[in-house]
Amino acid sequence: MIFNPVVAMRNVLLLLIGFTGLILPPTVLGEEDALPDIVIILADDMGWGDPQCYEPDSKIPTPNLDRLADEGMRFTDAHTPSSVCTPTRYTLLTGRYCWRTWLEKGVLDGFGPPLIGGGEDTVATLLKRAGYRTACVGKWHLGMQWHDLEGNPVGERGAQGFRPGDTMDFGQDLTGGPNDVGFDSYFGISASLDMSPYVYLRDRRVETRPTAWHEKIEDTIFLNGVSGVKSPGFDIHDVLPRFGEEAVRVISSHAGKANPLFLYLPLNSPHLPVSPSAGVKGKSEAGDYGDFVWETDEVVGRVLDALDETGMAENTLVLFTSDNGGLWHWWNFRADDDGGKAPTTPRGDYVREFGHQSNADWRGTKADIYEGGHRVPFLVRWPAKVKGGRVSEALVELTDVFATVEEITGLKGKETSGMDSFSMLPVLLGAAEEVRPFSIHHSLAGTFALRQGPWKMIEGRGSGGFTRPRHARDFDDDIPGQLYNLDSDFQETKNRWVDESKRVSEMKSFLETVRETSARDAASGKSVVGRD
Repeated sequence: MIFNPVVAMRNVLLLLIGFTGLILPPTVLGEEDALPDIVIILADDMGWGDPQCYEPDSKIPTPNLDRLADEGMRFTDAHTPSSVCTPTRYTLLTGRYCWRTWLEKGVLDGFGPPLIGGGEDTVATLLKRAGYRTACVGKWHLGMQWHDLEGNPVGERGAQGFRPGDTMDFGQDLTGGPNDVGFDSYFGISASLDMSPYVYLRDRRVETRPTAWHEKIEDTIFLNGVSGVKSPGFDIHDVLPRFGEEAVRVISSHAGKANPLFLYLPLNSPHLPVSPSAGVKGKSEAGDYGDFVWETDEVVGRVLDALDETGMAENTLVLFTSDNGGLWHWWNFRADDDGGKAPTTPRGDYVREFGHQSNADWRGTKADIYEGGHRVPFLVRWPAKVKGGRVSEALVELTDVFATVEEITGLKGKETSGMDSFSMLPVLLGAAEEVRPFSIHHSLAGTFALRQGPWKMIEGRGSGGFTRPRHARDFDDDIPGQLYNLDSDFQETKNRWVDESKRVSEMKSFLETVRETSARDAASGKSVVGRD
């Protein structure tokens, strides 16, 4: 056996942690295996049809995502628990569906209060207990405690729109954010770049206090957003490359360290505002949006290069995925959704001009309950353990990251943390073809769907999101919901609700069991209430 000093130092460190009272249970790894470094890269609004490894007809070169697919495992039936940002991010980190919290629909703005409770475990707190260094770089969008100029804690935004931030105190420490839910370090932005504040955060502080004003831009389909406060010199075109630089710095600084690294890298791209940096124009055949996706892929490449240069690549689990489906898709602009008259919108014209479909042929877009809203790219590379070049049809959710980390480390989450999560490690290691018996989906407006096998039951009519028709009131029949067989009708066009009434009843009952208990307990037949 070849002596590896880094592995030896890690084993000594874990032994010392055990002597201090945190006795680590055995893991699924062998006794001589070192815990892997873990890098999770979360794109924002990237659709299933954007990377060429998923859609060969994509007009966007994605060589680094294609490399991940070639060197790792590509999942074709992977889903987000929600069709929008905040709920998916919450569920990924906690293993609990976000609708179990006070945020039962919609998203937070840039000044939202902390969504993750103090008593909850996250992937980061779990890995800290296993001896990991934990770092977060990127878009948080899970809330943190801000204060106004009078010293009052800022609460939920309620029915009002995104707040501009002119009444906030930017000199106070921020609590309840990344540093308080398991991350040793944080650099990033509080939410999306179509909402204030336009500032960088470093750990618990605003890096440079805002003294400027970001004006809402009305005359373009890409650079949208609300007016709000801005740090001097802050430029939305610089944010993505800055995140790449910070991520590489974290990896490079960890080379040769005894303890393993967990890096969570939630990107701001290709979410609106579509803002590729200088020098990127023309890298794709899909206009500015395609160039922004290309730049997202380029950041992934920088991370992979950093892992290679530090010698960390072999035993690093890299997961790339997206927080929901894409926005730039033909289904938003179908003539038959508009009474036979195609809408003449700038976004519709853009999609027609370039012919690029973010969600390939899946129905719907971001925010929708249809497949285009939540079926996403999902790539895993771990050279030491996962055989490369494999394609898996296993049903997985981003929810399953938590249980996978539990199984890798041999640790268990506290209380209800991980209650909706199933470990996908057996699929990664080739020991099983399926681990998740069903999936739950949730739209922007709070519409639920249950998937069992090929059957998908939607509790309500319409998309529940952006695509017309959106609501039950848009229909002139009395059919209350939707049922589709994805094997024979992957575009969800033939509603089987009426002729499959028994199946509908059984699926509605099972969905209610999941809501009242947990995904894990519903699968095992147990009954335990886990809703806040």
